[in-house]
Amino acid sequence: MTSAPNDRLSLTSAATLVWFRSSASAERGFCGVCGSNLFWRPRGELRTSITAGTLDLPTHIAMVRHIFIGEKSDYYEIEDGLPKMAGWE
Repeated sequence: MTSAPNDRLSLTSAATLVWFRSSASAERGFCGVCGSNLFWRPRGELRTSITAGTLDLPTHIAMVRHIFIGEKSDYYEIEDGLPKMAGWE
């Protein structure tokens, strides 16, 4: 995911966007038609995290580290040389 200030978000169509309060501290944005996870935002903050797979190419996004590898399944191999973190640390 990548983040953007809320005032910089521009949607092609917000007609099917549904926000769900997933915890006391966060909301998640989904497509109301297909259920795809699109956004995540901390409640009360002025930024929204955007699911990278929803962006048009070229994204100019690059991986910098892997997080939560302590929770990955045993069939995942992460061997790209990037730093690995068990959680947010």
